[in-house]
Amino acid sequence: MCVHKKINRIGRAMLMVTAGVIAVGLLAAQLHAQSFTLSQNGKAVGTASLSMKQANGGFDATSGAKIDMPGLKYSFNATQMLDGGYHLTSVQLNGSVNGTAATVNTVPQAQQFLMKINANGKVINTPLELHKQAVFYPDFDPAALQVLLNLGAAHNNRDIWALIPKQTGSVAPLRIVTKADEQGTLDGRAVTVHHLTVMQDTSTTELFSGPSNELLQAEWTDEGFALVRQGFKLTPPKRPNAAPPAQPKQPVQPQQPVQPQ
Repeated sequence: MCVHKKINRIGRAMLMVTAGVIAVGLLAAQLHAQSFTLSQNGKAVGTASLSMKQANGGFDATSGAKIDMPGLKYSFNATQMLDGGYHLTSVQLNGSVNGTAATVNTVPQAQQFLMKINANGKVINTPLELHKQAVFYPDFDPAALQVLLNLGAAHNNRDIWALIPKQTGSVAPLRIVTKADEQGTLDGRAVTVHHLTVMQDTSTTELFSGPSNELLQAEWTDEGFALVRQGFKLTPPKRPNAAPPAQPKQPVQPQQPVQPQ
């Protein structure tokens, strides 16, 4: 009995150490700075970046994006402060859309989020309903997508909300559906890819993440935009042929000459 107890204690200790190593590995994967390519209909139109660092018992997420294409010149830089559970404590964004600059600040205050938007010479303060699992959700923001993945993993993809810094500011629920895993390569190595479909009002985003829950790719299907981590390729699904391949033609046999009678 004493031997078994000792073995059990050793086993539990090993499990605790292993769990700690895995947790550190997952954290390290997410803290590493990442670069992304933005494209529309397969053509590169911009870039994005993401860096997450531990700070004050939580995380600081720094992100940015830039798009330069006919009809749209869009850029922003944002810094989010999050607690240890990836809940928003404050965020500041500086951006520009087609030459019009804007700043957005958002903080939880009492039982609401207060979103302050400064654009076109006007300052708008909008109180928004407080949801603990809320994601600051600018367009094409890899930090927003990574925080969504983290909160979704911790809360079974339920009760996730988007804080949308457009016009006067708004909050909207995100409906998340888990799809079958897919396959891909990251820096040439095969990886299992998790697939989520995220719906917000009439907008749909296909979201792809790696084994450590790290953001790999996002697709905004209606507009044809995609954000892809550098070094990542999603393996296209194998589609069965519509019809079996044609059989190779048989060589023509030479006719035998007719022998005279």
